[in-house]
Amino acid sequence: MLKRKITKILEEWKNEENKQCLLIRGARQVGKTFIIEQFCKQNYESYIYINFELSPSLKDIFNGDLDASTLIMKLEVTFPEIEIKPGKTVLFLDEIQSCPNARVALKSFAIDKRIDVIASGSLLGLYYKEITSYPVGYEKIVDMYPLDFEEFLWAVGIKENIILEVKNCFENKKAVDEYILQQLNKQFKMFLIVGGMPRIVDEYVKEKSLGKVMSLQKSMVEDYKLDVVKYAETSIRQKVLNTFDSIPAQLAKKNKKFSYVNILENEKNIGERKYSSSIEWLKNAGIINYCYNLTEPAAPLKSNLRLDCFKIYMRDTGLLMSMYEEGIQKDILNDELYVNEGAILENVCAEEIQTRYNDVMYFERKSQLEVDFVLNIKGRVTAVEVKSGNNTQSKSLKSIINNYKTVSRYIKLEKNTNIYVDNLGIEHYPLFMIMFI
Repeated sequence: MLKRKITKILEEWKNEENKQCLLIRGARQVGKTFIIEQFCKQNYESYIYINFELSPSLKDIFNGDLDASTLIMKLEVTFPEIEIKPGKTVLFLDEIQSCPNARVALKSFAIDKRIDVIASGSLLGLYYKEITSYPVGYEKIVDMYPLDFEEFLWAVGIKENIILEVKNCFENKKAVDEYILQQLNKQFKMFLIVGGMPRIVDEYVKEKSLGKVMSLQKSMVEDYKLDVVKYAETSIRQKVLNTFDSIPAQLAKKNKKFSYVNILENEKNIGERKYSSSIEWLKNAGIINYCYNLTEPAAPLKSNLRLDCFKIYMRDTGLLMSMYEEGIQKDILNDELYVNEGAILENVCAEEIQTRYNDVMYFERKSQLEVDFVLNIKGRVTAVEVKSGNNTQSKSLKSIINNYKTVSRYIKLEKNTNIYVDNLGIEHYPLFMIMFI
């Protein structure tokens, strides 16, 4: 069983005195159902599970009155073998987006407090128009992502004390033992290839077969496309597929800003009006991350977002890898991380940042200055540069230092390096240390 950080969030939620209903959202196959089921079975005396896609007839429970007493009686009739015990029973509503009334009913359960309720959904953002009344203030929403690099290290057997020691080196800016550094660099390469989808990581840990990994990845990408065909409105279905297929090429450009004209080579009149809804569909399905450009690298960063200028990254780097031509995995293993203009490394960094921050942002000015990521770390605006090749120059960071006093910290992630701080105050770290930022 893969260890996941979200388990701690579930435990903390259970111990809250005046808890809301918990809503876990995330893309399909990130492991929501498995983790929640394990938690429910281990922490409650009785447990009711409803999957609205597998058992659509159970949506009828949520027709009519939605007060808690009525709903609990319906559950008792439907599941007579399960004793509902106040404070000791949990109801798990899986794929709740398929039953809008169940989402409305979360308010009743939260007020009543007799049973705890956990809901999950993978396409929640696509069904917002069908919710008659959102349970604002009565549901706690938590996003679930693929495994991050630290969770991947747990999966492959790296002990937590080793990770903590390396984290201590990061926080104190002292060099890591060279052997440990070498081993973690190797694991990071594997993380780029395998990604963080639980089923694929589990297969890799058990079989160590990259052939099987790549086969599963391609299958998962096709599953995502089938979801588009099944769930997207007819008017945007093909546009969503075109946008999805264009992502690897968009990231392979030197300027990785998302460009509508690069979606299809031979189609005319491509623009925001025609394709913005297709990009939003992919975001709402949990498949992609936005990375917005900033007008200025100054706090508060969110006030400087340019919503019309952004990059798009895949939420799982392993799936992105599978969308490129065959052989790129071999290039990664051979330490040729400069392939595709750093697209892979930028993607994995965006993926790691998204799990820790609400927004992923970058700064670009007139195509002459670009900083890969800008973060607000404990009140300090921080510029982060990701270097995929052997070029050790830091032109963008030097320009930021000289021209933008609003930025007070500078981080460079690169290969073939240990931890050090140069005479400009730029902090240099191995690429995998994005997991500590």
